[in-house]
Amino acid sequence: MDFKEHIIDKLQELTGLEREAIEKAVETPPDEKLGDLAFPCFPLAKVMRKAPPIIAQELKEQLSSDETIAQVDAVGGYLNFFFNKAMFISDTVTAARKAGEDWGKSEMGNGKTVLVEYSSPNIAKPFHIGHLFSTAVGNSLARIYKFLGYDVESLNHLGDWGTQFGKLISAYKRWGDAKLIEKDPINELLKIYVKFHEEAEKDPSLEDEAREYFKKLEDGDAETTELWKYFKDQSLVEFKRVYDMLGVSFDSYNGEAFYSDKMDEVVDMLRTADILTESEGAQVVDLSDMNMPPCIILKSDGATIYATRDIAAALYRHRTYNFDKNIYVVGLPQSLHFRQIFETMKRAGWEWSKDCHHVGFGLVKLPGKSMSTRHGDVVFLEDVLNESIEKTRSIIENNGANVDDIDDVSKKIGIGAILYTFLKNSREKDIVFSWDTMLDFDGESAPYCMYGYARGKSILRRAEGIDYSTADLTKAVSDDAYTLVKLINSFGDAVADAADKNEPFYVNRYVTGLVKAFNKFYNTNPIMRDDVDEETKKARLAIVDATCTVIKSALYLLGIEVVESM
Repeated sequence: MDFKEHIIDKLQELTGLEREAIEKAVETPPDEKLGDLAFPCFPLAKVMRKAPPIIAQELKEQLSSDETIAQVDAVGGYLNFFFNKAMFISDTVTAARKAGEDWGKSEMGNGKTVLVEYSSPNIAKPFHIGHLFSTAVGNSLARIYKFLGYDVESLNHLGDWGTQFGKLISAYKRWGDAKLIEKDPINELLKIYVKFHEEAEKDPSLEDEAREYFKKLEDGDAETTELWKYFKDQSLVEFKRVYDMLGVSFDSYNGEAFYSDKMDEVVDMLRTADILTESEGAQVVDLSDMNMPPCIILKSDGATIYATRDIAAALYRHRTYNFDKNIYVVGLPQSLHFRQIFETMKRAGWEWSKDCHHVGFGLVKLPGKSMSTRHGDVVFLEDVLNESIEKTRSIIENNGANVDDIDDVSKKIGIGAILYTFLKNSREKDIVFSWDTMLDFDGESAPYCMYGYARGKSILRRAEGIDYSTADLTKAVSDDAYTLVKLINSFGDAVADAADKNEPFYVNRYVTGLVKAFNKFYNTNPIMRDDVDEETKKARLAIVDATCTVIKSALYLLGIEVVESM
């Protein structure tokens, strides 16, 4: 039974108010001492022509015989409801254990499609730590929407087009060594790319040469196209190795180049909509009435730019997927760009443009480190992941922990620690990279949450042979058990909030709170101790079992794998 829905049904029956009005009015009190649910009677004053405190008192008397409600208080025009703890614990834990890993799932997304574009590294450049922000947020959102029943398409809009490829081709033809590149493609391509910029500062004519090579690429020249494909193929091998470490996969790797033959139609459509104007030889959409610079569609030389490609991509996605949401997980510095293209699409008469959303995120700050690939001072993501794994391994070994597979445990905790850090706060906040915080087994961290899960699984292993499948859960009633089970009950709400605001940190905050409540529960409610009677033991084991399942599900939504022991 959904206790909140039951009370809403009762209030609707007794007051005659519209259900939607009651749903909007009911709230969770800020302090548990004030109850589990509150309903303000003020909206009823005009209808019932009575003072809210009188209405509250009358409703209290009518509801006091409901067995799901332990207590109803009428306080200053409010009704405060206290659920029947024994019924609530029994009902919630039984339902959660029956649902298993489907607990908290929803059908709200049935028949709806959500596109999530994320990660999107540049071909032939390193997959650096800054890319992880987009990858972590996007992967988590994709999992969250799937959990809520949506059809989800994960899109990796690769940076595989533009004048930088002319520069890379020029650099390769001047300084490229095929044998070295075949051994270590990204590092070697980065070296020659950096060298190009160093040399171009001395000899600006190299920039003209690069533009000529890119023009050849646009025109389909066989040699430059073959080099471009080689750079792309080698880069994807490197990228996919990192994606495998993170447990990330994509449904599409269509990058900017995929849309290069689709832009003429976009230009024609914008021209037909009569929203293109000329500005210094360029074709633009004037957005001055929105206090924005113009959205450039064609440069003065007739070339398209990334805004044109993004509009072409949006149109292609609309036609291909008929999406309900088209989400772009891209850094906050690109906010203006997305405002410009969304407004341009709206002015073109594309009603579906309202379903396109920019989900921005902050910066990753590593003291003393720059992330500019132009100058070669870059922090490779794979190096960071491997360092986290090694540091985790050292912590485990130094603590003398007995784990079955230290390599697997170190990998899951090390990678989980980084992902948790990127998802622990609102995505718009900058992240200051700190190993001490990330790998803290006692603070708000992935190791802390993973340890809570492992502790629960350890208790269940010790209880092997005890059948708690039909436990009398009324035997487990306590304040700490009730607090924990209320959190188990609210898992679906936390996931729905995360999707509604495109903020994975709602799930992160939820699972951290759940583990804290679980730690308190098993510290104040002994489970396997000899002085605990068998029925109480079974009831508490059932709660442990339900809690472990929810911790695992919540961490999965963050991209984090659990470990069974640590």
